[in-house]
Amino acid sequence: MATLDRANEAATTTVQSRPPRIPSGDNSVWADVSPLLHAACQDLHEGDLIHGDNFNLFAAMSALEIMDPKMDSGMASTYYSLDEAIENGAAPVPVSDDKTTDVRCIIDIFDHILACEATWHKGHSLAQTVYSCLYLLRPERTSSHALLHSFCQIIRATCKAVLSVVSDSRTHEEEDLFIMAYGLPLNEDGNERCLALLNAVEETICRQLRACKTTSSKRRVSEDIEPLQNNPDLEEGYCRALLCRLRFRKHFYHILMSMKRPHGGGLELAREHIASCISEIGHIRKSSDFLRASAPEMSEQNIENTTASGCKPIGFDASLNCRLSAPTPPRAIKIFCLEKALEYFVKLLHDLDIICSCSLNPSLEAALLFVVKFQKSQPDLVSRAHLQLLLVQNGKLFGRYPMFSMITRAAGLPEVVENHDIQKNEFMVQLQQMVMNLLKIICTNAAWQRRKLGKMLQDWRVTYVQLELDFKKEFGNTSNNETLGFKIFQHILVWVEEQTYWIAFRFLTVGFELELYADHDYCMVYWYIYIVLINLAEKKHLRMAMSSGTGKKKTKKKRDSLKDAGTNLQISPAVRFLQSQIYLAEGLGMMLAALRNEHRIVPPQSPFSTEHEVRFSGFPLTVFKCITNFIKALQRVFGKFYSALDF
Repeated sequence: MATLDRANEAATTTVQSRPPRIPSGDNSVWADVSPLLHAACQDLHEGDLIHGDNFNLFAAMSALEIMDPKMDSGMASTYYSLDEAIENGAAPVPVSDDKTTDVRCIIDIFDHILACEATWHKGHSLAQTVYSCLYLLRPERTSSHALLHSFCQIIRATCKAVLSVVSDSRTHEEEDLFIMAYGLPLNEDGNERCLALLNAVEETICRQLRACKTTSSKRRVSEDIEPLQNNPDLEEGYCRALLCRLRFRKHFYHILMSMKRPHGGGLELAREHIASCISEIGHIRKSSDFLRASAPEMSEQNIENTTASGCKPIGFDASLNCRLSAPTPPRAIKIFCLEKALEYFVKLLHDLDIICSCSLNPSLEAALLFVVKFQKSQPDLVSRAHLQLLLVQNGKLFGRYPMFSMITRAAGLPEVVENHDIQKNEFMVQLQQMVMNLLKIICTNAAWQRRKLGKMLQDWRVTYVQLELDFKKEFGNTSNNETLGFKIFQHILVWVEEQTYWIAFRFLTVGFELELYADHDYCMVYWYIYIVLINLAEKKHLRMAMSSGTGKKKTKKKRDSLKDAGTNLQISPAVRFLQSQIYLAEGLGMMLAALRNEHRIVPPQSPFSTEHEVRFSGFPLTVFKCITNFIKALQRVFGKFYSALDF
């Protein structure tokens, strides 16, 4: 009732202090609704809700509540427009009237943008991270300040390049906010000139650095070079701090451009720029002590600082875009500290270096193996997007090798069949698309990868059945056909079945990475892996035998012969490796089953059994914990063991 009384009082006050009537325009008519609100307050009782025919309680709870900081994104804004922020001096140009302070503040802006960029790469929106910098929202304002203008230009161009890569690879499904630009100025005129501007500024600072190093006798030669700031003792330190940051931006942009070259033509050049980027990050870290010492208001280091000096950067407002860009969610984002941002970029650069070291050999098996090994380092979205675009370009592997050619080589067929008309078969075309999808799927993160592989298993099985029916329809049930088309179908059928088992194997083992299996699931999971590996080894052995001409038209599945491979000198190392995994999966499964049945280490009655129940089941708790830890250790070893599979 107190709430209702306050509402009545507010309505009464509104009626008494009614503002004068606003004159109506040509297309609008103003009306005072205060009497209506007052009447509604008189009739409403506690718990009552005004609603229309199509406005229920759920809609009311989901509606925007004006003036509520949690629901109204404009409520928490410091400024209501960019013009208001500029008028209030939130982003001055130049940043400070004092040249020394101006340089230090610009370095703080550079550092904070770097921290915002790392935060954006980890999945937050561009509007609330990088473009929280007000200088980026009005490109023309910084044109009078060469240093700040060149940096803003390279940042816009870099963001555009990263957005393009992630969007083209369609890995943004993992982070749906990543590619949303919200109408921000990414495609401003002059972005293509960003490197020219940056090089000019870099050359100017290099001359200033050389000038401050000259002796007094030579100082007259450099009198025409204007110093970067007013304090001669700080000139060299500021020049070095600026140069390493500008060079990092330049080399990082070169990396993005080089890796976008078709057919992997820029990978070697990208590796050179990656090494330069890592070196510049080391210089950025070294400059932190100097910048912290030159900031008089900062007495101690804070690990949460987003700048090397520890000062709060000028020209940033994360809440402004939430109000100006309607689709921008009013999220609470914590920007990375500078050290964490540098660590992120070091890892990103190492991941990109691994991608650039990929051998562009025409081998589908090698490409799949490379991606599986690359995923062990848990790469982030940007590096995985680059890897996917490198693998699949214009429907070809590395943009060079047609998928049908890669499939026939993987199936063990000679090169003469790469131009066979059978590639125009409907199901062959479908198979090529499925191979491209497989390459893209294993480039996603582990959670999406497992979900997509589970759905893909059925597609591969259906395609195998369709190919088999088409094979029987064209060649019948005879096994004495020696035509080229018959051999192509026969080899590809075996290869498709082998890949189906490999996908099932990958699906099961990714569950270890995601820690999806409980203790009571291990026994069954290892049994599944055991069965899948046996079939995978059989199909691989059969395909290799067919390729070498030693395979028979009718072969029987003999698991004992696979296990007793020590006496067979013709079995390839890949199949032997699979056999060792079969032994490991079988041993782990049997050990878990025996422990569960004999000692109830994982009680079969309920997966939620407590340690108290186990303790009183006749099995000591300490032994239980020891064996459980041992099993988990074996599971981790198995997870690392399978990833080295050379199929």
